[in-house]
Amino acid sequence: MVKRKRNSLPQLPSKTDLKQLIRNQTDVSLSFAKQVSQTESKDSNLVFSPLLIHVVLGLIAAGSKGPTQSQVLSFLNSKSTDDLNSLTSQLALVFADGRPTGGPKLSFANGVWVDQTLSLKLSFKKVADTVYKAALNHVDFRTKAVEVTNEVNQWAEKETMGLSKKFFLPVQSMI
Repeated sequence: MVKRKRNSLPQLPSKTDLKQLIRNQTDVSLSFAKQVSQTESKDSNLVFSPLLIHVVLGLIAAGSKGPTQSQVLSFLNSKSTDDLNSLTSQLALVFADGRPTGGPKLSFANGVWVDQTLSLKLSFKKVADTVYKAALNHVDFRTKAVEVTNEVNQWAEKETMGLSKKFFLPVQSMI
């Protein structure tokens, strides 16, 4: 396990640790793909992103504690949120590079929308910002659900350069 000071950026794993973290995530992805493919119709197509699943669940693990965090860590075959954060930081560096001589360039955006009546811990805000590069937004889900839906859709369209125009369909009430 990587030791670090509370609220500090995750340390990058050693080459050996990184290989094991990647191996663990590959195992999770293959297991997930197998499960989904067995439950889907043979006449349908399916696309999913193992990286996105890792990132979203890693962000959820970073913001949770107790049994919820334990279940997410267990599903991701990870010992700690420190391991997940380290792997995510390393992957973000690799995929953001996209040099002509190496590696693919991959772009993805993360966002968290929380009802304005709730607060987020400073430690979660820091990890969400520095590791997951997530936009954090406090919104009024109770009385402005349609506006929030539009805000999320506009954000997704901007962040995906127009590839995702209607991430969520308009709703009358989210709560």
